[in-house]
Amino acid sequence: MHQGGAVMVESAETAGLDLPDLVPPEPSFAQVSDSTGQNSFPKVLRRRLDRYFAEEGVSPKANGAMWLKIALGAAVLGGSWIALYTFRPGSWKFVALYLLGGIAQTFLLLNIAHDSNHNAISSKPLVNKSLNYVFDLCGISSYMWRILHHRGHHSCINLHGEDDAIEGRGLFRFTPHDPRTPLHRFQHIYALFLYALFSLEYVFVRDFQSFFFPAHDYIKRAKHPAREYAILFAGKALYITYMLVLPVVVMKAPLMLVIGSFFLVHIVVGISVVLVFQTTHVIEDTYFPLSRNEFDNGVYHVFATTADYATENPVVGWLAGGLNHHVAHHLCPYVCHTHYAPLSRIIRQTAQEFGVPYRHHESMTTAVGYHLSLLKQLGNEN
Repeated sequence: MHQGGAVMVESAETAGLDLPDLVPPEPSFAQVSDSTGQNSFPKVLRRRLDRYFAEEGVSPKANGAMWLKIALGAAVLGGSWIALYTFRPGSWKFVALYLLGGIAQTFLLLNIAHDSNHNAISSKPLVNKSLNYVFDLCGISSYMWRILHHRGHHSCINLHGEDDAIEGRGLFRFTPHDPRTPLHRFQHIYALFLYALFSLEYVFVRDFQSFFFPAHDYIKRAKHPAREYAILFAGKALYITYMLVLPVVVMKAPLMLVIGSFFLVHIVVGISVVLVFQTTHVIEDTYFPLSRNEFDNGVYHVFATTADYATENPVVGWLAGGLNHHVAHHLCPYVCHTHYAPLSRIIRQTAQEFGVPYRHHESMTTAVGYHLSLLKQLGNEN
């Protein structure tokens, strides 16, 4: 599997943080070097994936199913808040409607915001840019998320010291290359509890830390536009106002009821988002390279470090924004996730033909089990 030698070329979608848009509309495998000829696995796979859209006569961008998801997510989020202000329910009814809004936020983050930040929804930049702000609506800086996700993950999947998604911050040992501490022995036990705090940490800590006290060189080198600082503070203020202040001031809801409901929402958002992503990269059978130089081609890097789960379960795909088809996502990040299911079948078949390991688990529950199993293993081994 290790095709050692040539350098894995950073995808165009992450190159040049000083550019106005971090993600060009149509990145291609052609932008990743391949020295093995036109009949190599990466070239054949690329042709087959491209051919799918040509033969089906469909755009790789949003289809009717995607626009329905956008409308549904927005309607549930808006409807839950309209109902809160209209009926001003007490106790458990307040919690239920407030939580429904939080579930809608989770749905929008996974299904809409993620795709829009990859320019996968529309060929019109204004549409994608507008939908990017779903992140800010949910209290997260869309600008900083874009940097961390594209430059800090997509260009260096599972790469120790560079992939922000596997930074354990001392609390977790996500790779065999991280130093082990006595605390990590219990990480498979406390993982879900800390995952529940993930979105809270993102809203109140990580964004500010990334802007003002960056840990990665690529963020330190980036020149953030002044407007992004303004959007950062405006977005946080809007989020805190409509999630915490207005329910107390306008609806006269008890402060502790609002705070409790707020934490409950973040438990749902945190666990859902973290498990959707961690079960695709941090599991027992994925690989953690030390260098970009271990593969002749970035396609092999994707297959070694990424796993799918429940790809034949349309319910999981619908709720998780297609991110259970994670190999397809990393190979075609510019493609709307509602096209991932057929692309995953092409990927699986082509990988089998060429003898390239394709990692797949039949259910999300199985994938979560493999994730926790790896955490236990890394917590007990040097």
